Amino acid sequence: MDLTQLLKKTIRDVPDFPKPGILFKDITPVLQDRKLFAEVIDAFGERYLDKKIDAIVGVESRGFLFGAALAYRLGCGLVPVRKSGKLPYKTIQASYDLEYGSATVEMHIDAIKKGERIIVIDDLLATGGTANATCRLVEQHSGKIVECAFVVELTFLNGRDKLKGREVFSLVQY
Repeated sequence: MDLTQLLKKTIRDVPDFPKPGILFKDITPVLQDRKLFAEVIDAFGERYLDKKIDAIVGVESRGFLFGAALAYRLGCGLVPVRKSGKLPYKTIQASYDLEYGSATVEMHIDAIKKGERIIVIDDLLATGGTANATCRLVEQHSGKIVECAFVVELTFLNGRDKLKGREVFSLVQY
């Protein structure tokens, strides 16, 4: 069975979470399966090994899990992007719209140096708002986004549209 099939078999559907009408794609079983988790990191690692990546930008919170392992695998740094008010040092911010209201993500002002080659990673691409805001933070630092990487992509939500002009890669699509 190939990686895509294994992921689809392993990722758990949780109906009505976090609210009624949402079918949540739970990647927790992937994390619990040490062999499958390693295969996911290896797949990303093989994709980016020859791309001279300077840092992985992991999006709170599940992006930290995949980002840390991938940064270790590639021998590069890890930059956390967090919800507003969670980072201890000076930050820059980017806001984005949600279905009702808006949200803000932050990154330390010294997290990325001009011209560094960056992979933005998260567990899931849905509407693309968080990923787009994260990319804007990287670009404010004059970082070069090599690609945005996701374990899961919900294609019917058209998140790629918000990431236009940037390369997008996902291991499994629904």
